[in-house]
Amino acid sequence: MIAALYVERGGAYYGLHGVDPWDIDRDARKYDGPYPVVAHPPCQRWGNFYAGSPLAIKQGKRKNLGDDDGCFEAALASVRAWGGVLEHPENSRAWAHFGLNKPYRHGGWVVADWHGGWTCRVEQGAYGHRARKATWLYAVGCDVPSLAWGRAPGDFVRLDRGYHSAEERRRGVRRGGCERLSKTERAATPIPFRDLLLDMARSAVDANMTTQGDANAIGNR
Repeated sequence: MIAALYVERGGAYYGLHGVDPWDIDRDARKYDGPYPVVAHPPCQRWGNFYAGSPLAIKQGKRKNLGDDDGCFEAALASVRAWGGVLEHPENSRAWAHFGLNKPYRHGGWVVADWHGGWTCRVEQGAYGHRARKATWLYAVGCDVPSLAWGRAPGDFVRLDRGYHSAEERRRGVRRGGCERLSKTERAATPIPFRDLLLDMARSAVDANMTTQGDANAIGNR
């Protein structure tokens, strides 16, 4: 069994044998094992626009960096405690905040911390997303496979607006050069990438079973 934490209700992790999905109503911060996890904690308060939209800031509704109600911290603790993998956008400020080393931009796994963690950068566009969706992974206690490193080949839709003003965007629309993904499309995890993350978490299950078997064998000597 794998616990899929901070996932969309009815999304890619639902209806799968051996996967226990935790959506917003279940509150993944309360997860207490015993299964390895695939974690997608919310990222809004860890990116470049963590403070909110310009209008919200102007109205005095500015948000604080990392103000995610403890979701990332809880997800990090779950991966460290039970094994598995955590996914966040590239350049997530949570890495620096929690003392994690940044991965290389060109790819490859690097040591993330003193908790047995590994981290890397990969683009979900190489696994079927319509945007590049550059992503950082953090993994503990599981296989860290070779991935599609570097810049994914092909043409992709931008995740951000790519325009400095509303008028500039309108001109782009008139010229046929402005295509945007919906919020659901931006957040979605491509099926091949989901399966890759689940396979990594399952390798943590195998490692835990092997460790337990070795402990039992030692105890029976």
